[in-house]
Amino acid sequence: MIKAVLFDLDGTLADTARDLGAALNRLLAEEGLPAQPYEAIRPMASHGARGLLKLGFGSELDADRMESLRVRFMDIYDANLAQETTLFDGVNELIAELDKRGLAWGIITNKSMRFTERLVPWLPFAIPPAVVVSGDTVGVAKPDPRPMLHATEQIGILPEHCMYVGDAERDIQAGRNVGMKTVLVNWGYFTPEDRPEAWGADIDIDHPLQLLGHL
Repeated sequence: MIKAVLFDLDGTLADTARDLGAALNRLLAEEGLPAQPYEAIRPMASHGARGLLKLGFGSELDADRMESLRVRFMDIYDANLAQETTLFDGVNELIAELDKRGLAWGIITNKSMRFTERLVPWLPFAIPPAVVVSGDTVGVAKPDPRPMLHATEQIGILPEHCMYVGDAERDIQAGRNVGMKTVLVNWGYFTPEDRPEAWGADIDIDHPLQLLGHL
């Protein structure tokens, strides 16, 4: 019996790609390099700063250069965190219905606390999340099971009574690693190389409200 639904953030609940892309393009402009089109940025938005930096600067960056660019990218993004970020259509209706049914909901993301502590309260969720676990809350990120277990401990619900919803392979791996029912969202951020049909999600959905039929 499902008692809680836990979600990834970027690409699952919130469309953050335009703000992440704006930060990348500002950094590229500072370096005298051409901007990347949104069509190239969106698929990479779930791959974190390093994925976006490889898109803009190439995959041959050495570790020191990557880290220097990453710090600057994070600062630019931090200063413009929620200019165009929005919830995906149907997310708030889903959350309101979960609450009506007496189900807890929460967030487990690889996004740093530096951002989630400001972004999550700013997003217009119908009901605040019962728990937010960031990529650095427990010192490791998904697909490691520890963020998942920390979230379930915080809400007092066993993993087998939780559903985890995400848009990346690591989301499905993390949920499966702790025995949660896993859901893949088809509106998320996928690269051409991704093979979501091979990730082993229990369910895939095309719209947030479709989740209600699986509870």
